[in-house]
Amino acid sequence: MSYEARLKELGITLPEVPRPVAAYVPAVRTGNLVFTSGQIPMVEGTLRYKGKVGKDVSPEEAYQAARLCALGALAAIRAQVGSLDRIEQIVKVTVFVSSDPSFTGQPEVANGASELFLQIFGDAGRHARSAVGCPVLPRDAAVEVEVLARVADGAGPG
Repeated sequence: MSYEARLKELGITLPEVPRPVAAYVPAVRTGNLVFTSGQIPMVEGTLRYKGKVGKDVSPEEAYQAARLCALGALAAIRAQVGSLDRIEQIVKVTVFVSSDPSFTGQPEVANGASELFLQIFGDAGRHARSAVGCPVLPRDAAVEVEVLARVADGAGPG
């Protein structure tokens, strides 16, 4: 089954590629690698989860935030290569969690992105990962995710 068909089977619709909030682009392709910029949890142009995880945002909400960020990253990758079917491997995922000083559940929050990639891509969704707690993220987002993907040879739209 194609990855695009898998999205439909799961009832997932990718968002529009999030517009950058500063001087950068959503993703850059070099050779067979696509690097996404950090994606924050946006829904229809609005930041969905704000504040510190463990204080303002529950771990369960932060998990959902990481999932939204991952969907934004996939939209940025698709815009670079034309189709998610061109993805050969999700190589690396970095998840930043704006954390209350006492919060230590960053790995479980990061699973929101990681488990989504496994659902969609199966073994090709297994990746290296960092889950990093930090004091603050852009726009007071609770979570930010960046992705490195390996894609098939050939020219894409980006």
